[in-house]
Amino acid sequence: MLLATLLVFVMITAIAVLLGLQWWARPRAAIDRVTATMEAPAAGGHPSLAWRDLVRKLGNLVPSAPKDSSVMVRRLIRAGFRGPNALKMLYGFKAILAVILPAAAVLATAKSDTDTSNKILFVTAAFAAGFFGPNEYVRRAARKRQKRIRRGLPNALDLMVVCVESGLGLDQAIVQVAKELQFAHREISDEFGLMNLEMKAGKRRADALRNLADRTGVEEVKKLVAVLVQADRFGTSVAQSLRGHSEFMRVQTRQQAEEKAAKLGVKLVFPIFFCILPSLFVVTVGPVVVRIVRELIPMMVNM
Repeated sequence: MLLATLLVFVMITAIAVLLGLQWWARPRAAIDRVTATMEAPAAGGHPSLAWRDLVRKLGNLVPSAPKDSSVMVRRLIRAGFRGPNALKMLYGFKAILAVILPAAAVLATAKSDTDTSNKILFVTAAFAAGFFGPNEYVRRAARKRQKRIRRGLPNALDLMVVCVESGLGLDQAIVQVAKELQFAHREISDEFGLMNLEMKAGKRRADALRNLADRTGVEEVKKLVAVLVQADRFGTSVAQSLRGHSEFMRVQTRQQAEEKAAKLGVKLVFPIFFCILPSLFVVTVGPVVVRIVRELIPMMVNM
């Protein structure tokens, strides 16, 4: 049992280190910046590069439907993973975890006294966690990124209103907002910068704005895109449209805050009932119960 526990610990540690090198350390980007080249690494290079190639090759072997692939690519983009091999890397991690986690489960339950059906259920759960876990990770990453975009959009919109009213065009205002929010709201800055690159590449402004709404998947961004597209189509003042939409978003944000505050009382019922009331009963009724047990019950027995 001790050997199985050590093996499971070593496997989990190795997986955590490899995931850290893959998603946070990013040695490939650092090597590319130093060498100033995007060529394929030579044989015998950094071990993490070989690991990345292995994961990508395994991802090519995993079968997938075109419809599921398109949905997953859109989800990866919304999560911030826009690399050309992002989908292959995801499938590669799914294949690796779908093998490692059941193997670790088999080793962990090899010498236990549990029933065979429970062991099979545990191994099946490990396989499901390994195969569907990366999908859930991407979904949660996309949700967190959308939340950060939603949180920083009012500041970006106010800054865009200031830039447009000061005399800048909409394209220059978008570029300026992307520069100013590079550190405060990195996600919005990246999205606006990518939209600016699309317009420089020859796309129409309306198409670039629609691509922005599709990449983010945030409802507030879709509303902003609709306002800008309509202002561009009908020739209305962009500054007035942005200011009106900014006031609308400010009112909407205030209403959402009031809604959350109104729900707070209902949400506090269960914590109060299960956590605070028992302690109050112990403090108030406890001494009375102790006196009853010590004094009243012996007195009744003696009678």
